[in-house]
Amino acid sequence: MIRTRFAPSPTGYLHIGGARTALFCWAYARKHGGKFVLRIEDTDLERSTAESTQAILDSMQWLGLDWDEGPFRQMDRLDRYRAVAERLIRDGHAYPCYASKEELDALREQQRARGEKPRYDGRWRPENAKGKTPPAGVAPVVRFRNPDDGEVVWRDLVKGQIRFANAELDDLVLMRADGVPTYNFGVVVDDLDMAITHVIRGDDHVNNTPRQINIYRALGPALPAFAHVPMILGTDGERLSKRHGAVSVLQYRDDGYLPEALVNFLARLGWSHGDEEMFSTAQLVEWFDLEHVSRSPAQFNGEKLAWLNQQYLKAAAPERLADLVAPRIAADGGDPARGPSLVAVVKLLQERAQTLNELAERAMMFYADIAPKAELLAEHVTDAVKPALHALTERFAPVEPWEEAGIQSAFEGALKAHGLKMPKLAMPLRAVVFGTTQTPSLFPTLALAGRARVLERLRRYA
Repeated sequence: MIRTRFAPSPTGYLHIGGARTALFCWAYARKHGGKFVLRIEDTDLERSTAESTQAILDSMQWLGLDWDEGPFRQMDRLDRYRAVAERLIRDGHAYPCYASKEELDALREQQRARGEKPRYDGRWRPENAKGKTPPAGVAPVVRFRNPDDGEVVWRDLVKGQIRFANAELDDLVLMRADGVPTYNFGVVVDDLDMAITHVIRGDDHVNNTPRQINIYRALGPALPAFAHVPMILGTDGERLSKRHGAVSVLQYRDDGYLPEALVNFLARLGWSHGDEEMFSTAQLVEWFDLEHVSRSPAQFNGEKLAWLNQQYLKAAAPERLADLVAPRIAADGGDPARGPSLVAVVKLLQERAQTLNELAERAMMFYADIAPKAELLAEHVTDAVKPALHALTERFAPVEPWEEAGIQSAFEGALKAHGLKMPKLAMPLRAVVFGTTQTPSLFPTLALAGRARVLERLRRYA
């Protein structure tokens, strides 16, 4: 059975790059009827927080990336890492190293001065440590004895064949002096214990992979398959950052994006299925493969994400959108319980909105007493148009029922009586009733606003 995993470090929120990796791992497992494992790599004791862990879990749940096992936490498995490290020492694949930080810093400086690549020199390898007495009171680290010659070669499922010379790799630390595993060791032990068959991750890990493969081989079991997906760049070709609009997943939720729109967008960052731009999560699972993951960096485009979100908003059920918009209206001081049906308002507005926040902002004209700005009234409610607005007030008062047809008939009667073209009266009417000159189709909007609100606003501001 195929088993994939997503293994974030809880040192911050889940951002776009991590979310895309999680999506690819999840989709691959779902496509093949496998299992998706969630693991929290929390061994960075200074930076890992419970808040970050919860934010990662909340982000994945919001995106719909359900996991089958976990979340496992590395700090709960310290005894297991120690046991594996002791086994590697017994088998001659690892050894204790007592070199101090000061020693190693001096070593690197000497190597740089000679124009050499800084690397550990194996001074505490068993054959080099003969006759040395370990310093008293010093807790050693455990280092892996990397092979001295040969190559590490693997066929990456995205990048093709990759090879590294073992001579380029030094003896990496497996266990720190405090008994906490390093990344390269912990991830191998975890992936073995969790029977991970496919390691799908960002290509910033390519240089870690040969080190991990050597540890796998020292432990005996077969290797998982590796797939390193390309990094995500901004539109300027630079590494993705907040200045490109790439923020945490939860920020996109709070900014009014739909999860399915973000999933669709993430899937297209470095993967494609023909020319398909929009597809459901179910279609993604059906189509996803690693053969069509690009080897080139993907490009983040905030405008494309906004466009996608707009398409999903257009197609969404108004009832669902109303549930999502109501708390946003309330947070802005409006009362969605007082006014027209929010579902009806959403139906009127959802065609043009790019985000839920924008939809809520536009809906506020129905649920808050927004006073028109003085400059807006000065521009549109002129002495020339006031008589028509007063007449419109009188014509609207008896309209029964308060529906589009009757409203339109009364409005057209006022136009004709005062010799005006529609924009000359429609713009002032919108300004007075809604505090803006930009609304959807006038008559359905007035119908939703209700007779009492329309007449009260006309009498107050016209």
